[in-house]
Amino acid sequence: MSKSTTDLSGASDPSLVELRNQISAINHEILVQLNRRAEIGLKVREIKERNAIEMFIPSREQEMLDGLVEANAGPFPDQVIRQLFREIFSASLGLMQAREKETLMVSRRPGDPDALVQVGEVSVGREPVIMAGPCAVEDEDQMDRVAQVLADQGVAFLRGGAFKPRTSPYSFQGLGEVGLRMLKDAGARYGLKTITEVVDTRSVELVARYVDMLQVGARNMMNYELLKAVATTGKPVLLKRSFAATLDEWLRAAEYVALGGNSQIVLCERGIRTFAKETRNTLDISAIPLMKDLCRLPIVVDVSHAAGRRDILAALARASLAAGAHGVMVEVHPSPHLARSDAQQQLDLDQFAALLDALRPDLMPHARPRAARQLADS
Repeated sequence: MSKSTTDLSGASDPSLVELRNQISAINHEILVQLNRRAEIGLKVREIKERNAIEMFIPSREQEMLDGLVEANAGPFPDQVIRQLFREIFSASLGLMQAREKETLMVSRRPGDPDALVQVGEVSVGREPVIMAGPCAVEDEDQMDRVAQVLADQGVAFLRGGAFKPRTSPYSFQGLGEVGLRMLKDAGARYGLKTITEVVDTRSVELVARYVDMLQVGARNMMNYELLKAVATTGKPVLLKRSFAATLDEWLRAAEYVALGGNSQIVLCERGIRTFAKETRNTLDISAIPLMKDLCRLPIVVDVSHAAGRRDILAALARASLAAGAHGVMVEVHPSPHLARSDAQQQLDLDQFAALLDALRPDLMPHARPRAARQLADS
């Protein structure tokens, strides 16, 4: 007969039982001390935060590791001691950063409802919305034709660039205040809320006088002085994610606006830069549910800048709404082949109508063609 499992484990040996009890007691003491260390670390975070001190100081960590190795009497080798305490240091830093995120004004706390952003009488954050219009404001006829189609289709937002940050200094830079006036006039004629990008702190007040919503573009997501400036206008802000920004960096950019006293912030995912050559950028669908978990702010998706091509915009828009986006931004031009910027990614008016037909089941009830709305109201 073989020995019992109890005998094989050595549990019947009193000395082994005692040693195991000692190990168990030490494990619990280590746990107590680790949590005590973490609590002290959180107090350190509060002091650092009050005094604007960097949370992670590599030289300080190295100093502590060197001191521990110097005090090490074995039997663990020095390398193991370094590895063990690096894990402890990393976990402590992670806890400090997690607590820091919980204190952000834009962070979501347990039980927090989704935020609604009011742009006049239109809400962003409930039913999906469409934001559409040309890449750049070019002339009055262009803006009138686009605005009329948007209004007929039940779209609430007209977008258009008056100041265009371009990679090449020789490219069309926008019409400036003349373009702002055209955008405002077209929106007023057809009852549309207007959105345009502001690219410089010096023009924030000017832009705010003309439009209903200020857009901070991908290139300026980390322009913190601009974020502070747009916050002071009190106008709703559409904050685009930079093509190389992490979600945490994007969240903290939004915090700059919130700290300025403006909580009317809509996030806009517009694709990130990857190795792919088939599209202008790579649409990060995962950012939609992840940011909805991290914060309460509404999020829309600019499918035109993500794709850089018009043939897959409908598929990307459907995917965005399915992932939980609160809206879609798309570029529309009466004659895309004549557009002065981003011609390859803009839809013509018929293509835009087809896109809306494809998205109609997912859109807000009033995003219906004007004729259908009039029939329903009669």
